[in-house]
Order: sequence, then structure tokens, then C-alpha cells
Amino acid sequence: MRPVFIDSPWFGGDYNPEQWPEAVWDEDVDLMRRAGVNLVTVGVFAWSLLEPEEGRYEFGWLDNVLNLLHESGVKVDLATATAAPPPWLSHQYPESLPVTADGVRLSPGSRQGYCPSSPAYRRAAGRLARKLAERYGSHPAVVMWHINNEYGCHVSRCYCEESASAFRRWLEAKYETIDALNVAWGTTFWSQSYGSFEQILPPRATPAFPNPTQSLDFDRFSSDELLACFLEEKAILRELTPNIPVTTNFMGTFRNVDYWTWAPHVDVVSDDLYPDPADPDAARGSAMARDLMRSLGRGKPWLLMEQSTSAVNMRPVNVPKAPGQMRALSYQALARGADGILFFQWRQSAAGAEKFHSAMLPHAGTDTRIWREVVQLGAELATLGSVLGARTQAQAVVVFDWDSRWAIEQAGLPAASSYLALAAHWHAALTEAGLTVDLSRGDEDLSGYPIVIVPSLFVMTDAQAAAIDAAARAGSTVLVTSQTGIVDENLRVRLGGYLGDLQSTLGVWIEEFWPLGGAWARPGAIPVTPESTVVPTVQVRGDVFGPETATGIEWSETVHVRDAAVRAVFEGGHLTGWPALTRRSHGAGTAWYLATRLGREDTARLVAHLIAESGLQVRTPVVGDELGFVETVQRGEALFVINHGPTAVMLAQDGTDLLTGGDARGMTLESQGVAIIAPRVTLDSEDDAVGAADERVRIPR
Repeated sequence: MRPVFIDSPWFGGDYNPEQWPEAVWDEDVDLMRRAGVNLVTVGVFAWSLLEPEEGRYEFGWLDNVLNLLHESGVKVDLATATAAPPPWLSHQYPESLPVTADGVRLSPGSRQGYCPSSPAYRRAAGRLARKLAERYGSHPAVVMWHINNEYGCHVSRCYCEESASAFRRWLEAKYETIDALNVAWGTTFWSQSYGSFEQILPPRATPAFPNPTQSLDFDRFSSDELLACFLEEKAILRELTPNIPVTTNFMGTFRNVDYWTWAPHVDVVSDDLYPDPADPDAARGSAMARDLMRSLGRGKPWLLMEQSTSAVNMRPVNVPKAPGQMRALSYQALARGADGILFFQWRQSAAGAEKFHSAMLPHAGTDTRIWREVVQLGAELATLGSVLGARTQAQAVVVFDWDSRWAIEQAGLPAASSYLALAAHWHAALTEAGLTVDLSRGDEDLSGYPIVIVPSLFVMTDAQAAAIDAAARAGSTVLVTSQTGIVDENLRVRLGGYLGDLQSTLGVWIEEFWPLGGAWARPGAIPVTPESTVVPTVQVRGDVFGPETATGIEWSETVHVRDAAVRAVFEGGHLTGWPALTRRSHGAGTAWYLATRLGREDTARLVAHLIAESGLQVRTPVVGDELGFVETVQRGEALFVINHGPTAVMLAQDGTDLLTGGDARGMTLESQGVAIIAPRVTLDSEDDAVGAADERVRIPR
């Protein structure tokens, strides 16, 4: 198979020439050359033009576009266009439209208006993919296939009769017998025992709570059914164009698709990410999404397929990115393993639902801040080929599991929780402490990481418990947080004090949950401090937190110690004097258990303690009076320093900045400033010095 990446980072975005008269196309490619664009995605939403009626294909316009791009030196990531069915499909096959849990069949007129289980949709999508592969598989501009677009973004669950039949087939393949399903689902509760698979429906709207395991299995099925759509198109492309890599665009930490099951099937991991500039934690959240993409690809380079140059159009208030913020977030992706930086889209639309979504070429044209920033970024990326392919080395890992996410957010639990907030909280704390973090499903070898964090692994398999235990035995510092090991993969409670096999790892067991006063006030994020929003709290005292008490937020539980040391206890309320934080030596490492949730400052204190215990040396490459979030990531020999904070900082790191060619030490990084620091090159002669000046600094691969 052809390599995905080239000698310099990919740079470009979605190109939708079908929205514009052909007279504009020549201007497009001329401006692409000026901006340094070398890759565009073409045809994502062009199905109705490629196949205006069933079986009649119109490829002439696309021929012209691809030929023009090729002549201009711009490569193409060619989409199969199957994300937005044309009007004729739903008109002729109305059963292809998706149905909600309440039984409402959605109407056409938007995008992703299809049921993933629909035979009519799948037949039509497969035919189009085949026609495209036959026509363009040997086109010199095409370097990658882009299947569909953002699977599950708008319709990730369909409850129609076709989906019900497909769900039953999926269940029969998994359980084989109806008796096995009844046991797994616990159907003796509420008189739900099934006599055959034909009696089973998707978890549609019901009078009370649906069966929890049925709901979890439907989440799994729905992710698998979308994956089946992808794999059907991929099989056609692989048959006809075996040498062209295939991708589809993930969406960061998107809830409704389990990317761990998808990642092995793409030749390169691609991501779409739109952090909100109005969110002060946007850069922290996007750092986690970048780390997830790198982790999904097992450390291989990945592609930032979509981001915005400035404002989007999907929020109640769409704030523009601050000057320099687009560049800073682009380099964040490069630092965390991306070898390509793309945008949605190239030219800002003049019509349609996304006309106020920013683009590389904005409505106001080239005499604009956005265009100047795009040109600057393109020119800089063209000099950074030496960074490509280098690995980003992580010192810590956070276990991130879609089954736990789906299950812990169901109804009928002790308290409402946002799994993403729980996991992101720990990722942000490690990142702010200067560590780079991988993510893992938790059922693989974790022993190479000095620090392992297991946040609320509600659904815990035996394999995950064994991997966590093995990491501690091998020398890792492991922290497990509350609501871990509560149920098995069928949502059956792990009896005898929760935690399952981790009881022996941690030296504790859990008697009872004590949620602190109800549902979250802000389900999207743990607050910076308890005072920043109205949340129930409890005090926690222990030497780990220093002389002052820490504050537990929204959750506590009754912890019994078997053979662990109590490092902090609850103060006040029903659990006064009971353990809140424990530590157990386990093999060559340690296993900690935290029975509450902490705000940012208290989490930082605990993370600092874990770092010290692990023996990690944390790099501090900047100084400043008021340090905000200054991101530091080592990729290969290059140290990326990105100042997401509001005030300037000064670099205290020796080396050469690849972006300016100057000495790094003493450089000032303003807000949104970036430096990429490489070791200085020792020169033996004046000729060497001239060559080094021409090439700036080469980083060993």
C-alpha cells in the first residue's frame, strides 16, 4: 500500500467546488498554491450531483476538478460521498430514513438522513463507491479514500423495523441461544424473559427504565452497524484499489461510536475537532482528543481532517478564535502526533446551512486576518518535514472505555454522571503537570507507563482488572477512582463489595455509595473550584493534600480497608473518619484508591504526589509571572511549547526554535505563541553553517 504521508505535513481542507461556478476554480487553485495547500478532500457531500437519479452518474465535473488539482500539484483525499443521500433515495425508498426511539421517522432535507441498517441505503452507497473506485482508482491526484463522513454525528441510533431485525441478528450471533441472552440481560426482573429472539425490540420509548443490558447492547450494536457500513464500502475500495489508503473521520471523544473497535480498520486515523474558543478549558479538552487519536493508531501518525479557522455555526453563540489560536491548536495536533493539518473548509460557503462556518478563504477574501494566518501556517508547516513520523512519548495513561461511558450515563444509577468529564478531568491534570498522556481501553499491557489512572471504570472486564493489577505489580503508580469495577460486561453487579478482582490489588472494598446531594449542576465538566458552581461537597483531610483540607465533590462512599494505608479521610457528614484515599504497595509499584471527586487544585496536589512517587522528572521549559496553561509535548527530538494562557511567558530551554531559526532560551511567547525547540546542531565548518542556515535544524528520525 502507498504511504499515507509525504516529506512535509499535509495542509489543506475540504474543497467543495460544486458550490461555485467553474470560473472560480482557477482562482481556487491559484490561492491554494499561495497558501501552501497540498491536500484537499473532495466530494464529501456531492452524491446528488454524482448520481442525480438512481443509476445515472455524472462524473464530468469531478473529472475536471481532479485534473485541475493534479495540474496544480494538489493531492486529493477523495470521498465516497455517502454521508448525505440524495433526495431520490428517500423518495423511492422511504424506509431508508431513520426512526427515533419515540417512533418518529425523520424527514430528508439535511444530511445523514439514512438508517445504517437500510438495505436500500447500503446498496446505493456500495454502487456509488464502486463507480468512484472504477473511475478514479488510477487518477494521479488521488492519494487516499475518505469513506462517508463523521459516522453517527446526527443519526447514531435507529429504531426502525430494519434496525430491529439487524439488532436481533447481532444478538443471536453474540449469545447463540435465547436462554443465554436472558441470563446476560437479567430478564427475570420485571417479567422480561424472552421466548425467542423474534420477541426482542430495540430499546424504544418505554413506560419506565429500559433493561440496562439491552440498552448497552444496543449501543454496542449501533456502533457495530455503522462500522459495518464503513467496512462494506472499504471492501469495494480495497478490491478495486488495493494500494490506496482508506480513512474516515472520527470526532474526538464522540460518545456514540466506540473508536477502539473502529481503529484497526482504518489505514490512518483521522479526526474532526472543533473546540469552543469561548471555553477556557478548550485547549485542555482538545489535548485529550489528540492523545486519543494517537492512541487509537498505536502511536502512528494521524491526520487532523477538520478544524475551523475561526468561528463555527453550530453553537448558540459562535465565538471566533482569538488571533493566533488557530495556529496554536494546529501545532497542538502536530505535537501530539498528527502529520497533517486540514480544515473545513477551503472556501467559505455563500449558501446552505454552514455558510457562517469559517473557512481558509473567508467571505471577505484575502485581505483578512484569517487568510494571513492560513498563509503563515502553510509556510511554516512546509519547513517541518523533519518532525514527521517521530513518535510522541507518553509518561502516563488514562483508561478510557466506551462501555463504561454508555453504562454509567444510563438512568437508574446512584447519581447522574458525565463519564467524559470524569476522564477528562484526570487527563487535564496530568497534562497541566507537564506529562504527555496516552489513552487505553485498559485491557492491554499498561506496565510501560510510570503512572496509570483508572477513572470510574464502571464496566470492568476480567482482562481490564488483570492489566491494571499487572501494571502495579510491574512498578507503575496506579490510581483507581470511585465507581470502578461496579459491574461486569453484562452489567451484572460484582458482588461482595464492588471492585471485583481489584479488591486484592487495592486492599479495599466498598460497602455503600454516598452521592452528595443529587445530580451534577454542570454535567459537562468538573468545576475548577467548588465555589465556581453550586455543587455538594465534603471535606477530605490527609498529608497528601498538605495542612489544609481538600474538597470532595458530589460523591463519596463507604470504604473498608483490608491491607492498605489510609492517606486521607472524610471530615463532616455521615462518613467522618472513613477512608477517602488509600494506598497499597503492590509488587514493585503502588495502587491508590480515591473514593470521591476532587476539584482542579486538589487534583493537582494529588497528581504532584503521584509524579514524585513514580520518579518522573517533569520538564519546566518556561518562566513567567502568571502561568496559564502552557502545553509542553516532546515529539521525537522536538519539544513543542504552546502558550494557551492569557499572558506572555519566557522560554528557559536551550535549543533552536524551528519556527524562527533563533535561540530558544530567552524567547518570549505571547498568548497563543508557539515554539518548537530542537537540539542545537554542532557545525564543523563555514560551509556546514551555510547549509544549516538554509535547512534550519534537522531532527534525527
